[in-house]
Amino acid sequence: MNKAYLFLLLTLVSNSSVLSDDRPNILWLSAEDISTHLGCYGDPHAITPNLDQLASEGTRYTHAFTTAGVCAPCRSTIITGMYQNSIGTHHMRCNATLPTWLKPFPIYLKESGYYCTNRSKTDYQFSKPKKTEIWDECGGKADWKNRKQGQPFFSVVNFTGCHESGISSQDKYTKVSSVLSPEQRQDSDAFTNIPPYYPDTPVVREDWKRNYENITAMDHWAGELIQELKDRGEYENTIIIFWSDHGVGLPRAKRWLYDSGTRIPFIARIPEAFSVDQQGVPGSVTDELIDSTDFGPTVLNLVGLPIPKYIQGRAFLGANLSPARKYIYGARDRMDERYDIIRTVRDQRYRYIRNFEPLKPYYQYMNTPEKGATMKEIRKAEQSGEMSKVMEKFSSDRKPVEEFYDLEADPHEINNLANNPVHAKKLAELKKELADWQFRVGDIGLLPESEIERRVSESDSTYSILRETGDGSELIGELVEIATNASDGVKAIPALVNSLNHEDPAIRYWGATGLGNFADDAKLDNTIKSRLTDLLADPTPAVRIAAGRGLCRMGETENALSLLGKELSGDLEWARLEAAIALDNLDEVARPVLRELKGALKDQPNKYIIRVANRAVNDLEGAENKVP
Repeated sequence: MNKAYLFLLLTLVSNSSVLSDDRPNILWLSAEDISTHLGCYGDPHAITPNLDQLASEGTRYTHAFTTAGVCAPCRSTIITGMYQNSIGTHHMRCNATLPTWLKPFPIYLKESGYYCTNRSKTDYQFSKPKKTEIWDECGGKADWKNRKQGQPFFSVVNFTGCHESGISSQDKYTKVSSVLSPEQRQDSDAFTNIPPYYPDTPVVREDWKRNYENITAMDHWAGELIQELKDRGEYENTIIIFWSDHGVGLPRAKRWLYDSGTRIPFIARIPEAFSVDQQGVPGSVTDELIDSTDFGPTVLNLVGLPIPKYIQGRAFLGANLSPARKYIYGARDRMDERYDIIRTVRDQRYRYIRNFEPLKPYYQYMNTPEKGATMKEIRKAEQSGEMSKVMEKFSSDRKPVEEFYDLEADPHEINNLANNPVHAKKLAELKKELADWQFRVGDIGLLPESEIERRVSESDSTYSILRETGDGSELIGELVEIATNASDGVKAIPALVNSLNHEDPAIRYWGATGLGNFADDAKLDNTIKSRLTDLLADPTPAVRIAAGRGLCRMGETENALSLLGKELSGDLEWARLEAAIALDNLDEVARPVLRELKGALKDQPNKYIIRVANRAVNDLEGAENKVP
């Protein structure tokens, strides 16, 4: 009888919360900002001998994904097993309030006797429970070797050198890649896999080179940690899992929901003593769909702990597995200073994307990515007009409402098949599945952030704010439907108009937003303009701002601009950002409130509002774009 079945048997017959000390150790090797650019994934340019060896001793997952294209929302899903847009951790750099019953999964491991360490990245987007409650050790020196004699451990070690800053910063790149030998350096002219949505210039190739060299440095790091286990005699007692928090740290990858931003490497080595049902066979490869909500429950299952019923992910390793996934899901929300609500669902072959804010360009101006050399090359190409057809597609000033891709035929996701009748049935299937998922998880991301800010002050958690107003399930269903209508075209105008009288401000918000989206058609109806004008006095800031934006897009600027200018100094900080973005997107139309935009730069604690207002001011004054 091997150890896996022994500790499983002890689990079943014991009422104790502390299980057998024959349980496996688990080591997570976590990288940032890398896609499947590893040798074991068939990449001819990758130099990753240690991870390739790990894959040869375990299982390589070809269809592993994260639920967002950026670190913090993803890491919140990893630590909770819950989708970020269901618990309020979906905006990049936010601080959600978790319900008291929701425990980050390492707490269950600690309670069962595991020694839990994290070195050292958290980025969970909530402040309670505290790190000290989640981990025995959390910091730059956290180490499983500090455990008691014989105590099983769960240890997370994070490599930060692959972060996008390791590409954009010369100093960081030099430091990270200093471990490489001359033979491990890349020739930037030799790459054959520059994505077609990038300009193929020496500058872009240098970024691509840095990405690969940083990955090789990460492979050195992984090899050292694996060797530590061997030196301590723990290698065959430890399940090793390697993963990345999202895709490569370059434009149209990081922060995006395409495979380039969400498809990740995932390798699991399970010693024979802990293998169940032939899992982890050396050198095996699986195309099973997994996502970042699954990582936590999988660990619990591997060590014989029950998986809490509230967890939205599933265990894909261990005994008594639930059915495999048919779909994975993803969400994009605020990225630093810019909102863009995008949702996606993907199966083994096809991806469906819904752009809930299609009037916004793919490449919204955001401070951090604009600093990168590749993004600067894209901007140069836009200004010169020297762009390929693929580049032009992603540099357009708006997005299609729906995107649909065949990943087998089009791995870069550049040929949008949403209007191809051949794929109508599959598109309808995935579209319905996406809406059903949004309903099941209670997609809080469909609430404007200022409305989350307002409601959470009256609720016990961010998770609860959609579930405490009357029939929560009915409200969630209405919210998904009206948010979808807001980008559905002129046919949705009657439903949008009806929603303006709804008792819940979130529904009124989407009604006003949708009418603003279809301004060229809606402006012909004086009744619609009158209804939106009435909403300028709505008690909820997000509704007032949406109505003001809509009226301005219809040419009715006098009262609407005045309202938007006043909202720049309102009490809710995220309403101030929403107003600043609305004005920035209006371009020259916003000139009458230039003074208010300048005022928003003074004594402003929110750096994102400063960035947006400053850009709007500079554009109106014809100055260089200077962002603090």
